Amino acid sequence: MNDPVNAAAPAPLANMGDPIRRTESVAKVTGALQYATDMPLKEPLEAYFLTSAIAKGEIASMDTSPAEALSGVVKIYTHLNAPKRVATPYIQKGGYVSDTNMPLTGTEIHNDGQIIAMIVADSYETARDASHRIVVRYKSVTPASSLDSPGVQLTHPDALSEKEKKVGDFEASFASASIKVDATYSTPPQHQNPIELYSTTAFWSGDQLTIYEPCQSVVELSYGAATMAGIDQANVHVVNHYIGGAFGGKGYMTQRTALIVGASRELGKPVRNVVTRDQGFTLATYRSETKHHVRLAADSSGHLLAYGHESWEMQSRFDDYPLAGLGVTTAMYGKPAIASRVNLVKADRQTSGFMRAPVEMPYMYTLESAMDELAVALKMDPIELRRINDIRESPIDGARFTSRSLMQCYDQGAATFGWSKRNPKPASMVDGDWMVGYGCATSCLPTHLAPATARVTLHANGEVSVDVAGQDSGQGIYTALGQIAARALGLSPQQVKVNMGDSKLPAAPTSANSLSTASVGSAVTLAADKIKGHFGESVPAGKKLTEAFRRLGMSQISEVGENVPPGQKPEVLDMLRKGQVPFKNEARGDESKDGKPLMFAFGAQFVEVRIHRLTHEIRVPRITGAFAAGRIINPRTARSQLMGGMIWGLSSALFEATEVDPTRGRYTNDSLAEYLIPVNADIPQVDVIMVPEEDNEVNPLGVKGIGELGIVGTAAAVANAVFHATGKRVRDLPIIMDKLFA
Repeated sequence: MNDPVNAAAPAPLANMGDPIRRTESVAKVTGALQYATDMPLKEPLEAYFLTSAIAKGEIASMDTSPAEALSGVVKIYTHLNAPKRVATPYIQKGGYVSDTNMPLTGTEIHNDGQIIAMIVADSYETARDASHRIVVRYKSVTPASSLDSPGVQLTHPDALSEKEKKVGDFEASFASASIKVDATYSTPPQHQNPIELYSTTAFWSGDQLTIYEPCQSVVELSYGAATMAGIDQANVHVVNHYIGGAFGGKGYMTQRTALIVGASRELGKPVRNVVTRDQGFTLATYRSETKHHVRLAADSSGHLLAYGHESWEMQSRFDDYPLAGLGVTTAMYGKPAIASRVNLVKADRQTSGFMRAPVEMPYMYTLESAMDELAVALKMDPIELRRINDIRESPIDGARFTSRSLMQCYDQGAATFGWSKRNPKPASMVDGDWMVGYGCATSCLPTHLAPATARVTLHANGEVSVDVAGQDSGQGIYTALGQIAARALGLSPQQVKVNMGDSKLPAAPTSANSLSTASVGSAVTLAADKIKGHFGESVPAGKKLTEAFRRLGMSQISEVGENVPPGQKPEVLDMLRKGQVPFKNEARGDESKDGKPLMFAFGAQFVEVRIHRLTHEIRVPRITGAFAAGRIINPRTARSQLMGGMIWGLSSALFEATEVDPTRGRYTNDSLAEYLIPVNADIPQVDVIMVPEEDNEVNPLGVKGIGELGIVGTAAAVANAVFHATGKRVRDLPIIMDKLFA
């Protein structure tokens, strides 16, 4: 059995940093860290939301008097007396909010769990008690709640045309092919469920507003709050040093923040709101359900001839958050004729949004499942099928990959997993009463880069401070940035202190898209290089450094690094500082316009599934993943990120699904008791292999994102293993007994 300490801190290979412990590790496990709701306040009021019990209709009447009579209730806000707010556009249209359905503006109900009242009281218990005393009567209308419900609106915005890919004559190529797959797949709605609940705390000191809120972008939140409060952003201070999990759910400002800010201003006291677990299902974004029709064809040797992919994605009535992951899947393999289309289905649901690998997870699940079906039809090993169709240039426009270590990942992963022991015949491997299956799938993640700024200060005593308005959502970026600064200056990481999570610090991008280390780390490196310039080629150490500062007549040197992604104009930094960097201004790894190469991290995942022939119990005793992602700053934190992604991918395959009542349009399993996720007993063995890779084109650090890489492909590997074990193909996630042995 492997030593757990060595396994958790793997020895660095080529192009990898040291696996040092996270700088906040002791504080984290001893409870010393302060999260948003831990920040000290003087006599705060507590706010509690009352949310709608229907998904569509209107409020016929509301009697708040029983609640107002409760001792300790300060004020109850409804649509009749809501705090004043200024509307701001949707984040993807140049605004700041993650959804534009502004609550408490009328009696109409647009989706399940919409805020219909806000109770402010002197204690949380009183506010919650008061919410149960409010009498609400509704006029309910049957909602359209699923992709196939009557009343949904099918749309195809012009902007989607840029995401759709077309090469050659797909219909003719597919029709003439001898080996084909024609299948439909689906992924369910899912929720992020971070352990730290969603919350907002706001208080005013004169015209100065301070907000404590777990969010993935303190700069964006400061501008969003200022806009909706009708004040100057210079008067807003957002503080959020640590996040207890986010996964996209805390990506951008929600309508909740403006309500709490308004109540605090009106009442003249700090107001804190902590969203309950069940409310978190409707008062934040989520991963919406998708459906995919894939047609895949190859010649008898396995070379792809045709790839057709049409998808349907759930949307709210208010906002469009299209995933449109065809830019990823169509760049994966071979040189087939390609046709693709994305359809948006607007229904009576809340706006969806980021959730770990929001684009890649559902779309790559679909493609990798179809590739396995094609391998079965060809009677070919699924790894060999991918090897035959491995490419160095995009089948869309011929753009080259800066690096592509996919088959190296498959080779190392297969050797560790023992793939050679696999009997290719489905339902042929048995161990007592257990049917055994092996499955594999490709992982991939585009390498994105966003504008970022950072300030680095070197003190005469050799200590270094790094200041950046970035966020740590649990991925270990405090440690990574410290290592990056130390390496650039030729110092020890123990000499570096990183300060983050404060909107008054130099602006950084949203902690999303697995781009923080590459983007902010590049800015840190640029600032460190400027500091080195004061001393020549390198920073002196010890007494020599003290003497150098004496000669310079300084006690410290501060420099700001400004990272502008390749192909972007310096003006993006001004937009960044306003929290308004459009998504298109990121240097996206899956876009190859104007001669720009494709930039991807790759991986290969292997899964063993065991299914009991009598009880139909599904077990996954082991998963192996091999990943190539450029320079690895810290193998310890990288392994943790990749392992967490793999486990979440298993969860998507076998456990996770937000159940929606088809008649009432309401979530029915909105708790951790009923929203199923795996526990330790479900994951006996996870092996993570980091394949050395060097790619100095992607960014100044040569870093590719890994935060979301591990989740991509796992679900397909599980599904493919289930087929191999049983001979039955389940295409609709999650895979449960009901579907497998219906």
